[in-house]
Amino acid sequence: MALLAPCLALAGCNLLGGSDAAGKSGEAQAPVPLGVYSSLPLLWGESDDIRGFLSSDKDQGWAHAFIQARAGLVPLDHLADASGALPLAKDHVLLLAQPRPLTPQENVALDDWVNAGGRVLLFADPMLTAHSIFALGDARRPQDIAMLSPILGRWGLQLEFDESQQPGERLVELEDGAVPVNLPGRFRLRQEDGSCRLEAAGFLADCRVGKGRVVALADAALFEDSRDLRDAESRGKLLDALLARVWVGIGRE
Repeated sequence: MALLAPCLALAGCNLLGGSDAAGKSGEAQAPVPLGVYSSLPLLWGESDDIRGFLSSDKDQGWAHAFIQARAGLVPLDHLADASGALPLAKDHVLLLAQPRPLTPQENVALDDWVNAGGRVLLFADPMLTAHSIFALGDARRPQDIAMLSPILGRWGLQLEFDESQQPGERLVELEDGAVPVNLPGRFRLRQEDGSCRLEAAGFLADCRVGKGRVVALADAALFEDSRDLRDAESRGKLLDALLARVWVGIGRE
């Protein structure tokens, strides 16, 4: 996996100032910092002891390498500071990947931040299939079921899950590419006001929220580890394309 980080760093260059990110105007764009709030091991690997937790040579998967390669990375351990505000500048993109249930203060801070111009790429998985070394009920285990009804409702969305579907990875085609999913959910619009549009039978919701934007996917299997370098690179490029979709328009409105 040592070769994976530079490979994915190159795969992600479009979002952070490459030719595709320059936009139709052809003007070069400054790198866009990325904030990350997640229960998934995107910033730190899973380990049951501090030595393994801090090990730099531990195999932590493609997503860990991809996130660590982002320019201006801002890890977040909460979404509301002492003043009640989300501690992230509005010119950042917030990657919200299978977060733990938000407190009332965090819901308010997140909604205020987006309405003021913030951008969110949200992965809300109703039945997480990623392997974890931690048992059910362990606080260190990633969030198994997305519990985000308050903020989703605020944005006009409801997350649903079809319990009759069969497990197994498959692909869902989006404008940005084919996304690997496993037991995905779907979004339903709570009101038809034109602020959100759905893609792929509700698997993705693209919403305008005040001055900001939320792109939400009803699964997080994209972040599952891949032992195939080409598949890992493909997942990195797809995540970069989704981040680029959220980023479009920042600072131009």
